[in-house]
Amino acid sequence: MTPRHARTALATLALACVATLGHAQQGKLKVGLMLPFSGTYTALGAAIENGFKLRVEEQGGKLGGREIEYVRVDDESDPAKATDNVNKLIKRDNVDVIVGTVHSGVAMAMAKAAKESGTVLIVPNAGADAVTGPMCAPNIFRSSFSNWQPAYAMGEVAAKQGKKKAITITWKYAAGDESVGGFREGFEKNGGQVVKQLNVPFPNVEFQALLTEIAAAKPDAVYAFFAGGGAVKFVKDYAAAGLNKTIPLYGPGFLTDGTLDAQGDAAQGMLTTLHYADGLGTPRDNAFRTAYAKAYKLQPDVYAVQGYDAAQMLAIGLAAVKGDISKKAEFASAIEKAKIDSPRGPFSISKSHNPVQDIYLRKVEGKENKMVSIAVKNLADPARGCKL
Repeated sequence: MTPRHARTALATLALACVATLGHAQQGKLKVGLMLPFSGTYTALGAAIENGFKLRVEEQGGKLGGREIEYVRVDDESDPAKATDNVNKLIKRDNVDVIVGTVHSGVAMAMAKAAKESGTVLIVPNAGADAVTGPMCAPNIFRSSFSNWQPAYAMGEVAAKQGKKKAITITWKYAAGDESVGGFREGFEKNGGQVVKQLNVPFPNVEFQALLTEIAAAKPDAVYAFFAGGGAVKFVKDYAAAGLNKTIPLYGPGFLTDGTLDAQGDAAQGMLTTLHYADGLGTPRDNAFRTAYAKAYKLQPDVYAVQGYDAAQMLAIGLAAVKGDISKKAEFASAIEKAKIDSPRGPFSISKSHNPVQDIYLRKVEGKENKMVSIAVKNLADPARGCKL
């Protein structure tokens, strides 16, 4: 081969390599959706997936110039299976990003695996304080809330309404402990006092003895953390005992989200706090609700919003690195600097990668959790234990 031919061959080879590199760079981005697709939280997993995919479709099916390929795993809300499930996504399926989950125990295993492997993880629900506390990492983000946030806001609200003595009641597990802890902090910081903390084993729904104890103690307020079927039973039992007439019942939004049909009259007039509410009436929320209803023939809820915003956060990071998610520092920096234009209202991301967001005071009216006011503006989780 002559020197000239050799140079031509080398140039052709170099161009081919560049083309291959460019093609690989813009190959499909693999997103692992590790969510509950069966069991108690099936509806929540579906809403998160719907919200996420709605945002991707609004962007023409691409984020950061890359088409999205989904790998779905049913986590069954089972912490015992979580490590195996997440490792399959990372090691077998080679996903670029993991989105999940609802159950905090499962999310903790996911956070551990993400931290060890460097895989980007976006948590679209699980509120475990530790995810953006001691487990925080440059590649772990949350698009939802910490258990502390709505609870702390409700503590402030109750104290500012003049309540002096409160009793808390919850299932005895991590989410319940974190929620009543947040309420206590907000309540006592503003002059109130939690005089008793009552617990029932998870998922027990036998409340009668504790309701008798509440009636005898006559506190000014009760703060309860339950969700799903437990929330339905507690709110109905509380009203059946006549306590809702004399002792106001407060809680985070999970007490009345997705449960109002079953709670009926027992929930009417109840106040809760959450980072989303029905009838916000903003152009951004109205457009989201219309698009979601058109796509899925369903009304969106807070879980759909959190899935939608997980996709928004991913899109912001990918845009900054032109689709090259291996540029982890630039990807994280873009999300940290962003103001996310969410249906819930604009929010930013804290140094520990948790939303800094408005928490709404909502009142149950009919089948809706209607916004009353903003309970606390731009509330940031304290991120205790985060070393970022």
